[in-house]
Amino acid sequence: MNLLSLLLPLFLSLNLSSAQLRRNFYAGSFPNVEQIVRNALGQKIQQSSITVPVVLRLYFHDCFVNGCDASVMIESTKYNKAEKDHPDNLSLSGDGFDAIVKAKQALDAVPNCRNKVSCADIITIATRDVVNIVGGPWYDVELGRLDGLSSTAASVEGMLPQPTDDVNKLTSHFAKNGLSLDDMIHGVKKDPSINATYLPQLKDLCPKDVDPRKEIFMDPITPGKFDNVYYQNLQQGRGLFKSDQALFTDPRSKPTVNLWASNGQLYNQAFVN
Repeated sequence: MNLLSLLLPLFLSLNLSSAQLRRNFYAGSFPNVEQIVRNALGQKIQQSSITVPVVLRLYFHDCFVNGCDASVMIESTKYNKAEKDHPDNLSLSGDGFDAIVKAKQALDAVPNCRNKVSCADIITIATRDVVNIVGGPWYDVELGRLDGLSSTAASVEGMLPQPTDDVNKLTSHFAKNGLSLDDMIHGVKKDPSINATYLPQLKDLCPKDVDPRKEIFMDPITPGKFDNVYYQNLQQGRGLFKSDQALFTDPRSKPTVNLWASNGQLYNQAFVN
């Protein structure tokens, strides 16, 4: 599965807020929080097949700008342009936002849960759940995040990796957040090395003057699964963006790509760790 942000659980180690994070944060007061979120995400995935990658990408864009505080969910006002309206975030799918809203609505429908679980925690749980629901690993999440109260488009500038970035630029972005080269390879997503048979497929899916709102899967092999096929795609020249294929062409990251392409279990372990 080609996910622009397969590295997202790694962001749990970022400086998220002043809250003390811990597993089972809501166990004493709202023990069913995680199951309620999971049920809501399961229903959303049935309604929209793109839910998994767009939730992951939403979490990625949130975490790389001032930590995982759900500030990407805040709407712009007459007096402030919020993060979600920065050019780098305009391509975030409405299905990603809707998935989080539906999870919050499900929690708020339980009287003693209403407005008691932060959106930051909901996104964190949701990201873990969409990965697991489509065949990826299960991992415990630490909760207790505080929602961000500030969201500005200006804060996004220069914080997110670009599709045209090479490995040097990608590594620099991730290093700013305390993440390593291997962390970066977990999921950075018309490159000169593109597979000759893949290019015509892309042209068919996205012809000239196609509706810009059209959404397609970036992984042509296993679009509905969480697996290591993304790395096998890179070996075959099927990286969609320059930043994708650079992971295989750069000698620093190529060994890790080859390792994870050959061993799905090892990739899952690295993803969780």
